[in-house]
Amino acid sequence: MHVIGTAGHVDHGKSTLVKALTGIDPDRLKEEKEREMTIDLGFAWLTLPNGESVGIVDVPGHKDFIKNMLAGVGGIDAAILVIAADEGVMPQTREHLDILDLLQVRNGIVALTKKDLVEDPEWLELVMADVAETLAGTVLEGAPVVPVSARTREGIPELLAGLERILSEIPPRPDRGRPRLPVDRVFSIAGFGTVVTGTLIDGSLRVGQEVEIQPQGLTARIRGLQTHKQKVDVAMPGSRVAVNLTGVNTDQVQRGNVVTAPGWLHPTLLADVRLKSLDDAPRALKHGQEVEFFCGSAEVMARVRLLEEDALAPGREGWAQLALSDPVPLVRGDRFVIRQPSPSLTIGGGVIVNPHPGRKYRRKQAAVIAQLETAAHGTPEEIVLQALESPPPQEVAEVIRKSGLPRESVSEALARLVEQGQAVALGDKALGDQTFVTTPGAWHALVGQLTDLLAAYHGQYPARLGMPKEEVKSRLKLPPRLFAEVVQRAAGEGAIADDETTLRLPSHRPHFRPDEQAKVDALLAAFRRSPYATPSVSECEQAVGAEAFNALVEQGRLVKVSADVVFLAETYQEMVDRVVRFIQEHGSITVAQVRDMFNASRKYALALMEHLDQRKVTRRVGDERVLR
Repeated sequence: MHVIGTAGHVDHGKSTLVKALTGIDPDRLKEEKEREMTIDLGFAWLTLPNGESVGIVDVPGHKDFIKNMLAGVGGIDAAILVIAADEGVMPQTREHLDILDLLQVRNGIVALTKKDLVEDPEWLELVMADVAETLAGTVLEGAPVVPVSARTREGIPELLAGLERILSEIPPRPDRGRPRLPVDRVFSIAGFGTVVTGTLIDGSLRVGQEVEIQPQGLTARIRGLQTHKQKVDVAMPGSRVAVNLTGVNTDQVQRGNVVTAPGWLHPTLLADVRLKSLDDAPRALKHGQEVEFFCGSAEVMARVRLLEEDALAPGREGWAQLALSDPVPLVRGDRFVIRQPSPSLTIGGGVIVNPHPGRKYRRKQAAVIAQLETAAHGTPEEIVLQALESPPPQEVAEVIRKSGLPRESVSEALARLVEQGQAVALGDKALGDQTFVTTPGAWHALVGQLTDLLAAYHGQYPARLGMPKEEVKSRLKLPPRLFAEVVQRAAGEGAIADDETTLRLPSHRPHFRPDEQAKVDALLAAFRRSPYATPSVSECEQAVGAEAFNALVEQGRLVKVSADVVFLAETYQEMVDRVVRFIQEHGSITVAQVRDMFNASRKYALALMEHLDQRKVTRRVGDERVLR
């Protein structure tokens, strides 16, 4: 699932285009409808030709509402840059493009709207040339440009096809086991209470899960989840989500807060950043300058501490610390935008390198700059998490190789990640080079693959106890030692049941289909009528089918003593007990004596005694059997 966002100048037709694509009017406020202008974020969704459900965040284009725009574009996978064909590139076109550039939204398409208002083909060619020139050097350089008309629907199929192509090349958002939902809307529904919405990243959320709301540190529980107005039990990263929360009121939560799993995400008032000043910034960014800071859906004031120079010229990058006026929950790698308060204008942005530096650094110190250069490559935990993102579970030695970190650093980082629930270690021993580790998301996916496999097997063979382990291992394509560790942990979590040679779902109970059950009952009745002269294996298979017969043997209701002889389980046990007692009393027994004991033919007596020899209950001495 992906989320796309609109971008573009005011009155270039963003909301009208969204309605043409989805059938949903994203302008939900009364004032928006009266002014025919998007003021706040709007939300819609559509199903692409390939069946993928895609969320859309519609943003305001007017310069007075850029702050609202910034609250919505942080979690998008791709952008639709909307440019009116009758006007071309305008000021907010460029500012929105700058913002996409700063946030590194590298996937997008240009919708050249209002094509029906342009009668001169040459004008359209000039506008398209201007668009290509504007995109040059930005993240959207080379993006496809599709002329459309929301009124006549010309170009809409081509736009949908273009979106489908772009999104098909974007990998799913990773599940790092640390969900973050930057809140962009808060409201209340009668009978349900507080609802928040946002684009989920870095992990999944589940109904019933306890969550934290940062930066306040409030605790709540998820009462319900919806994606595109459909109830879900689990919300996956990369999806637009509405979360019904219990334990908090609407006046306790606001846009800019983050809903997350407890215990790991901590707000900060100071962050180390790599900062870039926009090429077209009106002036150099100065040390100590006050700016507006936007990250995710959060917006606070901040003061810039330049660490290398006294000013950062337009188009330049440098190391800085941002001193925030209010605490914001940040994670390394988060992208941000800064704007000057007056006149309101986007002037730069960058990436969070360390959200918790702990102190303000002395400026213009070579050691500090070297430390930041090193930190830019990530903390050990973050580097290890990145190395873990390639399923299936891998040995610690492989993580060490991928990360390039010393063994001690990886071991310490993994221990912390496992303790925090951000990594999963298989096996019950201390972490060593051969310990298998993975992310919670990859582990849940593997367990899901295993349980889906067992569920399908139970559906196909309901009478069997479970799926043979060797077949499961082959289907999952796991090496033997990893397979054993996976089975052990999955069984320990109660996801599966391990029956030595087979695996099954804990809820599975072997049963025959109604048409099979009648045949099975008739066959078992035949065994009871003649317990010592039973139907042969071939006769059993003919009566109930080979699958049902094998299931009866697997369930232990029939005991196959030779290639052709089979007994009821209770009859078999009775015969064994009587043979053993006879030998204990007389010292030995012959096949003829066994035949006479049960009034059976020699075929059955011989098959039983050879079977007991194989089980090492008896041992043949000449024509007699004695106990081992």
